[in-house]
Amino acid sequence: MNITLRVWRQKGPEEKGALHEYHLREVSEDASFLEMLDILNEQLFAAGEEPVAFDSDCREGICGMCGVVINGVPHGPHQDRTTTCQLHMRTFKDGDTITVEPWRAKGFPILRDLVVNRESYDRIIRAGGYISVNTGAAPEAHSVPVPKVDADRAFEAAACIGCGACAAACPNGSAMLFTAAQITHLGLLPQGKPENLDRVVNMLNQHDAEGFGPCQNIGECARVCPKQVPLETISFMNRQLGKAFLKGK
Repeated sequence: MNITLRVWRQKGPEEKGALHEYHLREVSEDASFLEMLDILNEQLFAAGEEPVAFDSDCREGICGMCGVVINGVPHGPHQDRTTTCQLHMRTFKDGDTITVEPWRAKGFPILRDLVVNRESYDRIIRAGGYISVNTGAAPEAHSVPVPKVDADRAFEAAACIGCGACAAACPNGSAMLFTAAQITHLGLLPQGKPENLDRVVNMLNQHDAEGFGPCQNIGECARVCPKQVPLETISFMNRQLGKAFLKGK
């Protein structure tokens, strides 16, 4: 297939960026989206131009590094909510024009082209996304019973890969779905419950300090989440926050 690409190019965090247009011919519909960008970079390199900078690591939908906005949708228009690296060119048609941009959120400053700094998520995790226990040999798996409903909900939340699509999709640039996923998967399990109230306050304070916006329950975050983290995790987080306020946290 023949396609036209409009790719965001920006030399650095303080530089002005713009969309640049490129044309690719005979792209296989079986190529992944990142393989298509590799082909573009080979073409640019051969022409003596600077390749497009973009993030990728596992290319299996696990690491969350590859996220870009494709035609206005984080991770692209695929209905099965895949990551960018799992998106294939058969999703598009011959002759299509595809616009590729980086995440757009205050908490994700652009480093170069399609690469953004996602250290803000690391700092949110550092603020409370853990449990305080003595390390050592793994305990017996069945020594602490967990209701299946709670285990299933915790597993759904723990599927979050920290890609940033939720903040990129949110009109307010909020990362509440990411933050709530960490609070929920720890807060539903016995090991995480002792620190629930401190965790929710500390992580939300850090979320706001990173420049992410407020949540208005619009739902765009859950719609584009490649791991289908449910919107109800935010409800769980808000209930924990209410309890923390009542306890004077």
